Amino acid sequence: MTPAVLVLARPVTRDEVAGLCDDVRGLLETTGAGVVICDVGGLGPPGLGVVDLLARLQLTARRAGGRIRLRDPDPALHALLDLVGLRFESVGSVEMEGEAEQREPPLGVEEEVEPGEPAV
Repeated sequence: MTPAVLVLARPVTRDEVAGLCDDVRGLLETTGAGVVICDVGGLGPPGLGVVDLLARLQLTARRAGGRIRLRDPDPALHALLDLVGLRFESVGSVEMEGEAEQREPPLGVEEEVEPGEPAV
């Protein structure tokens, strides 16, 4: 089954977000696909508005039983999404699906304490 595609060819205003969420829901329902490919190459410079849009689209897709994949995301968008803790799978510009990026587990502080030492 071919995934549905939603092309975001220009920056999106806050008023357009609800309509795009409806589009994602409709694409999942009418195509029966479990994935909507969002072509984000035309969104312009990434910012918190783009993060909000993508988070809302992903939430809508999950509630409808699907998910979102990004096509042609700017490297700065990937960095911003990582910064705010949102993870999306990417699809290359030539319809080849890529693997989800592997992350290393967060580093923690480990301290050795000798038995009988007072807590600091």
